[in-house]
Order: sequence, then structure tokens, then C-alpha cells
Amino acid sequence: MQVHIAIILMCGVSVVLTMFNVSEDQAHCPLGYFPCGNISTCLPQLLHCNGMDDCGNQADEENCGDNNGWPHLFDNYFGIPRNNPGTKSNACLLGTIPAECQCRDLELDCDGAHFKDVPTVSINVTMMSLQRNRLRKLNADMFFKYQSLQKLYLSYNRITTLLPGVFQDLHNLEWLILENNNIHHISSLTFSGLRSLVLLVLLNNALTKLDDICLEMPRLNWLDVEGNKIETVGNVTFRSCNMLTVLVLQRNRISYIHKWAFTLLRKLGELDLSSNRIEAIPPDLFVNLGDLLQLNISYNPIMDLRVDHFDKLHRLKSLSIEGIEIGNIHRQMFEPLKNLTHIYFKKFQYCGYAPHVRSCKPNTDGISSFEDLLANIVLRVFVWVVSATTCFGNIFVICMRSYIRSENKLHAMCIISLCCADGLMGVYLFMIGAYDLKFRGEYNRHAQAWMDSVSCQVIGSLAMLSTEVSVLLLTYLTLEKYICIVYPFRYLTPGRRRTVTILVAIWILGFVIAFLPLVFKGVFRNFYGTNGVCFPLHSEQPETLGAQIYSIVIFLGLNLVAFLIIVLSYGSMFYNIQRTGTQTTKYSNHIKKELTIAKRFFSIVITDSLCWIPIFILKILSLMEVEIPGTISSWVVIFILPINSALNPILYTLTTRPFKETLLQVWSNYRQRRPLLSSHPAHLPSFTWQEMWPLQENSQALCSPDYLAHPSEMSNASGTTQLLHVKGSNGT
Repeated sequence: MQVHIAIILMCGVSVVLTMFNVSEDQAHCPLGYFPCGNISTCLPQLLHCNGMDDCGNQADEENCGDNNGWPHLFDNYFGIPRNNPGTKSNACLLGTIPAECQCRDLELDCDGAHFKDVPTVSINVTMMSLQRNRLRKLNADMFFKYQSLQKLYLSYNRITTLLPGVFQDLHNLEWLILENNNIHHISSLTFSGLRSLVLLVLLNNALTKLDDICLEMPRLNWLDVEGNKIETVGNVTFRSCNMLTVLVLQRNRISYIHKWAFTLLRKLGELDLSSNRIEAIPPDLFVNLGDLLQLNISYNPIMDLRVDHFDKLHRLKSLSIEGIEIGNIHRQMFEPLKNLTHIYFKKFQYCGYAPHVRSCKPNTDGISSFEDLLANIVLRVFVWVVSATTCFGNIFVICMRSYIRSENKLHAMCIISLCCADGLMGVYLFMIGAYDLKFRGEYNRHAQAWMDSVSCQVIGSLAMLSTEVSVLLLTYLTLEKYICIVYPFRYLTPGRRRTVTILVAIWILGFVIAFLPLVFKGVFRNFYGTNGVCFPLHSEQPETLGAQIYSIVIFLGLNLVAFLIIVLSYGSMFYNIQRTGTQTTKYSNHIKKELTIAKRFFSIVITDSLCWIPIFILKILSLMEVEIPGTISSWVVIFILPINSALNPILYTLTTRPFKETLLQVWSNYRQRRPLLSSHPAHLPSFTWQEMWPLQENSQALCSPDYLAHPSEMSNASGTTQLLHVKGSNGT
């Protein structure tokens, strides 16, 4: 039986509800704050129900659950009275009963007894539970002698048909529970005779339509038809349900609702239309529902919500519009709802448009929260650590490569270009950290404006530019080395013009990829502004066809192909080195270096894998419309995505033998010249990083494993390299 049974219209409801409403005199708090009961103190929304007595009178810890006072009403009117817990006898007063059943007082429980018919018992029975039996068809005379019956449970049977008049003798029946059967059709005459019925549950059946269902049930208070196959709600569907207080139409196939469908339901307290196929809500659908306390229209493909849709719902306390993209959201949409205490959106950023509501959910998307752009304290610290590591490492390599004059300037140019691309990722993370500091403690007030801002679009573009240029550069350098090693006799050393042309083309392509969504806003919409970190890896919003195709081409096309090229190329290179070293005595001295080469290869491939495999998986799941927690996306963007940008300087330069030997040479030269500093204070040594290769009979030996081993050539394997200090002020 559903939790909704707890909501029943009873006398005295208005008195109880008044106890939970905040008076006009107590509500003089600024937007985003709520009053502390009957005192003048106002507190921000984030302190509501945080487990601490911030008001001093516990007022901020009240009304935490979205029950609006209904459960205790259910207990008062339908549960065992608290002041008289012994009203029912423990003895069976029904006389002889079937052996499969249990009895207490005048109540009969025959659940799971495998009955195919209603058992014969005393006519005084007041409650009969026949759940989980084998009832298929209820005949018209099945209950004729049980006129004292007040509650009848027929759930989890095999009932397919309810003949008209089958309950006509149950004049005192108040509860009829028929959930989880296979009932296909009912008419207004099906429930004739049920003049006292207040609760009807038809949950999880196969009903396709309802025709004036309350015609024979004038006192019907609760109607639950969740989980059926109803497609339309006409103007006569609930024409006779003027006493209805709770109406649950959740999980049907409703695509059309007549604008006057709920006109006569003036006492309706809860309406649940969630998880249907409603695309448009008629403008006046809720006009006459002045007593409505709870409204749920979540998870419908609603294309547009009018600003005045909820204007007449003055007593509404709970509004659920989860899973609905509200493109025209405006504060005026919720301002008339003065008594609203709970609201549920698709995105927590929408909460800024209902600042007077005490409890707004969700309060985070896993990336950001009400208070902070980065919700997790670890992320807030880590974004600065990764940013500093990435920026410092790449800037240091750029400076050192520029300072040390290399004979192989083309490859130095490629490495500097790679560092520039990776450095942009550090700039992106730095900007995210800076805006997190700027919005600290009040991010929700600026969330939507921030994601729509030019700043968010630009730094998102920088992250995309950094990612794509880095991927393309690594692919180019890998392919160049692959051709050199695997096809050494066909390899032609690239000239300056070709290298510069390729680098320029890579950067131009990167700029096109990154800034295309900004140029064609009509096609891509807010491509970078789908979350607080401005990176379009995963979007909860429905993407346009153009944006979806673009996303697939970039993340699952270009980047996946590049990743596979890098992995396969390095694998092939290592295999060829191993085969050459094993089969040729000429290279026997290199066999001992294979372990070092393997470790370097493993470092390159594993960092690429750690960076890109989670991104590929995340994007595939996103395209399959699998729900992805925002927490995962935030960790991918802040931690996993910058892995290559942060580690590339270390892998490709800082840990390589030539670079370390160069630093040692600088330090050695500095120590040798230190005694002469006083006499030559202004003269500093200059260095040339020379790549001296052993003389080979064949010039193609440059593509041997020795050549592969040179780190500046992007192979990252240790090799035969000699660093000579050729100039110094002392002539050493």
C-alpha cells in the first residue's frame, strides 16, 4: 500500500494546517532567508534542517520532512486511537474460519492462502484481506452477505475483470485495495453500491481510461491509479469526484489533459501527475484548485511552463517539477506561492528563482552546491594544487627549452608547443578556483548567471583548446617516431617548414574545435554552460542534434582514434626494438636497456589511459542517457582530465637523462665558476644542448633504438646521449 494513503481529507484539516503556516507578520525576512518561528530573527536557507539549533528555539529544525502535517491526520482518523489502544480483542469473533487464515476480533487475514474464491466466514466480518491469492474473476454475488465489511484487500491476485455491481452489497465498505492485478477495464457502474467508500487503490493494473469513476462513490476521498496505461484525462473523467482530496495519476501514459479536467475538484489536497507523457499543461488547469497543498508534475516532457501557471495555488506547500527543463524560468513564476515550503527542481541552480522557499532540492549537482562553485572541500583544494603543478611545470619547461640552445630545434619547438597547450589547462583550473573563491558562500545567487556568462564560455573554450591541441600534438609526435622506428629506411627527417606548418595547422584546428560552439550559438545553445566548471563532458540538459553530433565526433571520434593511435604505436615501437635487439648482434648492447624503455612506455600509455578511458566511458554513458552523478563528473574534470597536462612536462622533459644531465652540468659549472664571480660578476655561462650520436656506417642509424631513446624526440627512453659543455667564460 502506498505512502499516499496517509493523505485523507478529514474534518479539522484547516485548523491543523494553520498551525504549520507562517503568519504574514512573521514572514518579513529578505529573500533567501526564513523566520525563526515567533521571533524576529531571520536565517539563510542553508541553515534550515542542518541538524543544529541556529534559531535558539528549534524553529529552523521544524518542518524538515515534506509531510505538511498529513501523516498524523491519517493516524488520528484511521489508526488505533492513542487513548484507547485496546479497542480490538485478540480473540477471534468470527467463529469457524479456514485453516489457512488468521483471525483477530472481526478481522480475517487470508494472505497467501492460494484461494481461487472468496472464503465463507461469518457475516459480521469487518476486514477481509485476500492478498496474494489466485482470484481471477469476481462474480456479482461474491460479497452479497458481507454487508458489514469495511476494508477489503484484493491486491496481488490475477483479477482481470470487474463486472458491474460486483460490490453492490458492500454499503459499509470504506477501503477497497485492488493494486497489482491485471484489470483492463472499469466503468462508472463497476463500483455501484459503494456509497461509503473513501479509499480506492487501483495501483499497477492495466486500465486505459476512466469514465466518471466517482459516479457511484459520492464520498470517495482518495483515488490512486498509479502505474496504469491511461492516455487521456477528459472533462468528465472526475466529474462526480467533488469530495476527492488525493488524486494519484503517476506513471501512466497521459499525453492529453482537458483544461477543465480538475475544475470540480475544489477540495483536492494532493495531485500527482508525475512520470507521464505530458508535453503541455493547459493554462487554466489549476485555476480552481485553491486548496491544493501538494502538486507533482515531475518527469514529464513539458516543453514550456507559463509564468502564471501556479498563480492560483495560494495554499500550495509542496511543488515538485523535477526533471523539467524550464527555459523561461523567472522569479515571478513562484512569487504568488507565499505558503510554499518545499520545492523540487531538476537543477539546483533554479533554487535562486524561489528564494522565499525554505527547503529547495536538489541543493547540489555533485559539482556545485548552494554555497560553493566546487561543492567538495577536497576539490576546492585540489584545483589549486593541480593548477599550480600544471602551470609551473609547463612554464619551467618552456623557459628551460628556450634558454638551452638545442641543435634539434624542431623537436624543441614541438615540446614547447605541447607545454603551451598543457599550460592552458592550468590557466583553466586557476580561473575555476578563482571564481570559486569569488562566489564562496553564495554561489546559488550567481549560478545561472555564471553559467550563461561570457567568462564561463571563454574558460570552457580554453579547456577544450588545451585538451584537443595536446591530443593532436601527442598523436603527431607519436606517429613521427613510429615511422622513424618501424620504417627507418623510408623515413625523411622533417624540415622546419613542414614542422611549423603542422604545428600551425594543429593549433588552428584546436581553435576551430574549441570556439565553434561559441560562434554558432543557435546550433549548440549553451554548450559550455551546462555545469559550474564550464566543461561539456556531461550534460543533464537535452542536447541539440548539432551539439550531440559534435560531441560524438570530438570525444568518441577524434580523441578515441588519437588515443588508439598512441597506444598501438608505442606498443609497435617497443615490439620492434625488442625484436631488433634480440635478433641483431649489432644492437646487443641495447638489450639491457629494454626494461628502462618498457617502463617509460608504460608511463606514457598508462597516463593516457588514466586520462581518456574514464572520459570515453562517461561520454558513452551520457549518450545512452544513463544517469551520471555530478560528483563523478567533477572529479573527472578537476582531477582526471588534467592528468596529461600536469604529467607531460615530467614525462617528456624533467625526468629524462639529457635534461637531468644538463641541470647537473649547469650546477657543476656554477660551482666551478663561483670563485671567479667576484672578478667576473656580470659574465654568466651559456650552454648548448648538443645531441651527439655515435657514428654509424649507415645514416639511417639515426632511427635505431639509440635514436628512439632520446627524450626530446618524444620516445622517452634512455639512450646514448652525450652532453658537452662547449663554451664558458673561463674557456673550459
